[in-house]
Amino acid sequence: MLKKSTVLLLTIFCCFSCKKKETSKPNTAINVPIADVPNDQHISVLTQHNNNTRAGLNNQEKKLTTSNVNSTSFGKLFSLTVDDQVYAQPLLVGNLPINSGNHNVVYIATVNNTLYAYDGDSGKLYWKKNYTATGLRPPRNTDMTGACGGQYQDFSGNMGIVGTPVIDSAAQTIYFVARNTSNGAGYLQYLHAVNILDGSERTGSPVKITAAYNGTGDGNVNGVITFDPQKQNQRQGLTLVNGMVYVTFSSHCDWGPYHGWILGYNASSLQQQIVYNDTPNGYDGGIWTSGTGMAADAQGNLYVVVGNGTVGGGNDPTVLTNRGESAMKLSVSGSTLKVLSYFTPFNFQFLENNDLDYGGMGAFLIPNSNYYFTGCKDGNLYLLNKDNMGGFTVASNNIQQTIFLNGNANMHCQPAYYKGSTNEFVYIWSENDQLRALPFNRSSNLIDAGSQAIATITGPRGQSGAVLSVSSNGTTAGTGILWASYAASGDAEHTVSPGILRAFDANDITKELWDNNQNSADNAGTYAKFSSPTIANGHVYLPTFSNQVAVYGIK
Repeated sequence: MLKKSTVLLLTIFCCFSCKKKETSKPNTAINVPIADVPNDQHISVLTQHNNNTRAGLNNQEKKLTTSNVNSTSFGKLFSLTVDDQVYAQPLLVGNLPINSGNHNVVYIATVNNTLYAYDGDSGKLYWKKNYTATGLRPPRNTDMTGACGGQYQDFSGNMGIVGTPVIDSAAQTIYFVARNTSNGAGYLQYLHAVNILDGSERTGSPVKITAAYNGTGDGNVNGVITFDPQKQNQRQGLTLVNGMVYVTFSSHCDWGPYHGWILGYNASSLQQQIVYNDTPNGYDGGIWTSGTGMAADAQGNLYVVVGNGTVGGGNDPTVLTNRGESAMKLSVSGSTLKVLSYFTPFNFQFLENNDLDYGGMGAFLIPNSNYYFTGCKDGNLYLLNKDNMGGFTVASNNIQQTIFLNGNANMHCQPAYYKGSTNEFVYIWSENDQLRALPFNRSSNLIDAGSQAIATITGPRGQSGAVLSVSSNGTTAGTGILWASYAASGDAEHTVSPGILRAFDANDITKELWDNNQNSADNAGTYAKFSSPTIANGHVYLPTFSNQVAVYGIK
């Protein structure tokens, strides 16, 4: 990038004619040579959806505005080529000392268990490394022989690194889970801790993921449930808080026996310190949230929504042992986690019986508030007080607020948040529904559904909604942009579908600013399911299933 974070064609020609020494050589990852000069922005995105609130907001973006994101000024600059599909959100370390200088470096993980470190401004490849164990390969969807009756299509091929990694910039370490198999005969999952400068393994890395938990639930042997590395799907982004790396698990198409697991590892030693099972005396309980990582607060409390599964115990839904169909606030208690607060919808059994699980949608903490924004596949949004979620009551929900969208909005999506100079919004774009901007009122601590804005653009269909991110320069007028990525056609739940990236005015979502189908040169290929675009330092990094991350910016 050139000074002021833009690559103007005229300026590039001037640099070439002056034979500027800092010009990098072209490589196969970029469409055209990009001048290797400093970017004046150095923002880092170290975890899924920007930070542990999971609100998806970068409010330190100084270059991209509602004026310059348009089909004339904004578009695809280059592509970062990778070896397979990208399910994990690209992460970014700003101003990293690497390659004899300080650079903004983007990290991309693929389902082939490969990790790439690219210059986020020029597209130069610093290093890449494959982390498949010797003699093994990444599992494939066809290896999940019992999932969906042997017709498992939630993945279309390899299933190596899926959950978004997390980076500790101070320790210069990236953490991720890579899956392995021996030609479908045995399965292993490893937690890796890797040096972000060269891809080398840290001391003690990788560590094989194993776990056991006392319980009488599905799959137990003599009162002990053992972690199954084949059936447990590592889908959520990893969470790093207070020196602990948390890894969570769901399943493959409800192929049991499985449970929802939360495993905590010391970030320095990789020693497993926390083992929690959310249905130890029951069944299921997978943790999905459309790939969104667990939220966490500064005290290390964790916030999570659990999908279908057993609720309570002994016909008492308030027993804390089994917490399927529930939102929870969890804290460390010895070598496990304890439930500080929870919410279970009063109609949880109806949800369970009709595949209308709670916890399919990404959930986030509304920044600088006490509220947790969650959703259910029955079309309801739930706003919860994070410290007093509401528990369980028989005939109604004792919570902060319920908002109904529509019965076909199944909420396989990632919502986002933005605070402007006068208003703040939560945004959601479920499949089979329209893009909505819901104002959050700080006086009442309620969402003003009656004042919501609804975009008229046709959105995603089938069973996979949009993934959203927001960029702004604080609350400065004319800088708030809502970015939405989704399948432009088809049903992305079970098929690889063409994708589209759209940009809207965050203060008025009825105004579309740009989309990457307006110019054929801006098209990026197929949609990366549940992988949000990353916006930082004047660029938008769009993951795809077309073996690339497309990089957009000011032309």
